[in-house]
Amino acid sequence: MTADIMHPGLIQIIREAAKYGDVTIGLLTDKAIASHKRLPYLTYDQRRQVVENIKGVAEVVPQDDWSYVPNLRKYKPDYIIHGDDWKTGPLREIRNDVFEVMNELGGKVIEVPYTQGINSSSLDKEMKAIGTTPEVRLKSLRRLIDAKPIVRILEAHDGLCGLIIENISVQKGDRVQVFDGMWSSSLTDSTSKGKPDIEAVDLTTRLQDLNNILECTTKPIIFDGDTGGKIEHFTFTVRTLERHGISAVIIEDKVGLKKNSLFGTDAVQTQDTIEGFSQKIRAGKEVQVTKDFMIIARIESLIAGKPVADALERAYAYVEAGADGIMIHSKDKSGEDIREFCQAFRQKDAYTPIVVVPTTYDHIPEQTLQAWGANVVIYANHMLRAAYPAMVRVATTILENERAQEVRPYCMPIKEILELIPGTK
Repeated sequence: MTADIMHPGLIQIIREAAKYGDVTIGLLTDKAIASHKRLPYLTYDQRRQVVENIKGVAEVVPQDDWSYVPNLRKYKPDYIIHGDDWKTGPLREIRNDVFEVMNELGGKVIEVPYTQGINSSSLDKEMKAIGTTPEVRLKSLRRLIDAKPIVRILEAHDGLCGLIIENISVQKGDRVQVFDGMWSSSLTDSTSKGKPDIEAVDLTTRLQDLNNILECTTKPIIFDGDTGGKIEHFTFTVRTLERHGISAVIIEDKVGLKKNSLFGTDAVQTQDTIEGFSQKIRAGKEVQVTKDFMIIARIESLIAGKPVADALERAYAYVEAGADGIMIHSKDKSGEDIREFCQAFRQKDAYTPIVVVPTTYDHIPEQTLQAWGANVVIYANHMLRAAYPAMVRVATTILENERAQEVRPYCMPIKEILELIPGTK
């Protein structure tokens, strides 16, 4: 069991299991859960402490795999007790595997009738309605990186985007595909305000908008910190973001007036010195209060037309200075320079998270990026890029027809809009 939300149905299963002997609970770890459903609200250790203290439980053991088979073969129980709701849905194949292994071991499968009126999905929705705390949100990105083969982040520039990222999911076999968190992009923040992407929108203004996302979501947020500004200013940024429960800030190793990296060498891209940027990282790490907040160094060498060797030299130095992760950026459409960097970096550093942003090399699937060594993939501007052409199409169609009837297929029904936001009714 996951045991993130304990309810009478789980207690009933434990009570029934105790009739057959000593009860061992296979408690799913974050790693086992994260690729199949949302990350639990409670950590594994917190969930284990709860289950260990339930009457009738003799032992709690970690279950590191979504499948029950490895634990069954390891512990060879006389019985496995499970709710009968796994006869249908995504757990059907696991159920078949369990019966096969228990027959092989000479054991027995006992299915306990599903407790009516208990719906874990509804309970999950109720938990989301309650919300989260800055501390819980702050810690969740590190937990996700530890638990998932690759963490999927999508850009959000307002509360509506945040709600979409919070709630949208796709069922693929026995896995539920979700976005794990949000990217607060300076590009989309400024563009949505009709301003150029040159750090014209100050931190205070960006935080006011970010608060709209914080109020209606629970997932972790990575903040686009551009260059981080002056070292003295960056230290205040770190403290402010951490206090709000932001999980990470990404700063790029450039100086001077910001020029968007996707211009590449078409615009002047001036990198900071390795020592200068390392000093900024060290200053940020010194002032943060918790160990959970992450400062991720964004390397612009490939954007500036420099070789992979320069990016690697900087990456090793930034990690030495205390960076909690490395973001490698490129506008090359092939993605070959990203592959070369990731594979070379992993030969020397197997643990520091690598963040990639496949805006130009969007043909490369997440599984390939993971195989190269990437831990986090950020879809950095797609929500705004999708919204703008849709709005232009609606506006143009109204002008052409001098009425709004023709735009109905492009718009949500007004009733759905009213029901979209919790608490509207």
